[in-house]
Amino acid sequence: MSVAKEFDVIIYGSTGYTGRLVAEYMAQQYGIGEDAPKWAMAGRSLEKLEEVRDLIGAPKDTPLVVADSDDAASIDMMASRTKVVLTTVGPYQLYGDELVAACVKNGTHYVDLCGEPGWMRAMIDQHQEAAEKSGAQICFSCGFDSIPFDLGVLMLQKEIKKRFGKPAARVKGRVRAMEGTFSGGTAASLKETMKAIGKNPGLVKILSSSFGLTPGFEGPDQPNMLIPKYDKTIDSWVAPFIMAAINTKNVHRTNFLLDFPFGEDFKYDEMVVTSPGDLGKQAAEMVAKANPFGGDDAPKPGEGPTKEQRENGFYDILFLGETEDGEAATLCVKGDKDPGYGSTSKMIAESALCLAQDKIAKGGGVWTPGALMGRQLVKRLEAKAGLSFVVES
Repeated sequence: MSVAKEFDVIIYGSTGYTGRLVAEYMAQQYGIGEDAPKWAMAGRSLEKLEEVRDLIGAPKDTPLVVADSDDAASIDMMASRTKVVLTTVGPYQLYGDELVAACVKNGTHYVDLCGEPGWMRAMIDQHQEAAEKSGAQICFSCGFDSIPFDLGVLMLQKEIKKRFGKPAARVKGRVRAMEGTFSGGTAASLKETMKAIGKNPGLVKILSSSFGLTPGFEGPDQPNMLIPKYDKTIDSWVAPFIMAAINTKNVHRTNFLLDFPFGEDFKYDEMVVTSPGDLGKQAAEMVAKANPFGGDDAPKPGEGPTKEQRENGFYDILFLGETEDGEAATLCVKGDKDPGYGSTSKMIAESALCLAQDKIAKGGGVWTPGALMGRQLVKRLEAKAGLSFVVES
């Protein structure tokens, strides 16, 4: 018999930059009250939690939970009190092991912003079977990496199958426009991943393969995403996209978890659109050489853009799908805030609420957003979080 949980969602990391944005979104969108979701803020310091609660204008009676990744007992207690733990405390390979284990043990659902495929694969290998037994739904990558891409491909494939009776054997993800910054957490995660490779060179195989998160399955060779090229489909030059390394793995895992609705020979890539002609080629080459995490202006964990910068951010991603017979369709995913913070904080909040409140017809296990929540999450994101999923052709 399941034990009633005190909360729907606990936001762990509420005193950090991104966690604070998530808590602020929850306070503004849902508040605290009889008809509102039962949610709480969690972090290491009660004093800091009180400070952030007041700073974001959350009600004084917002529940506060003290938990620390260095204190396993406090993590276990937090996990036992809620239906879902939403965590922004990364890099997850440094601070996530105990929390995932506690959620699996307590049958508690879990969402994060992880883009660390080496750690994600380790968690899959360690906890898939136990999560299935306990009913815990562990769902990584519930932010800009990789919800717009994971769900974008899923919704395009649904449209193509409805039209043509078969899935697209090939899908291209093309970032047409984007205004915003990558988070300091993303930069820190990349740094820790490079350290992990130094200690365990075997991670290279997982990190370099689009099928690093599909244990036991290796699909066909995938398109090269590492060099600029001219894409005739959209009549433009395209350049490498820094988030493709994690997004493509999640898209292929979604296909894997759903028993290959896209087919076992499915091919997928992501790139950034520049423009046609010589200027487009030069821009694509510059993008390929740039390091978005380098230099003195590189983001640091806990830092982020101003409210004005978050509000003025956006993204526009085109997905082009084609069947083996050449039948094609396109779908666009847009977000109304900067990808790394404003939009991400809304996406992960709605992901957590989807697991806590909606009837998800899936059992326990280590999931992707697309495979676990699919269209139910799309509906939430369109209604609440400023995303749109629109068929263009």
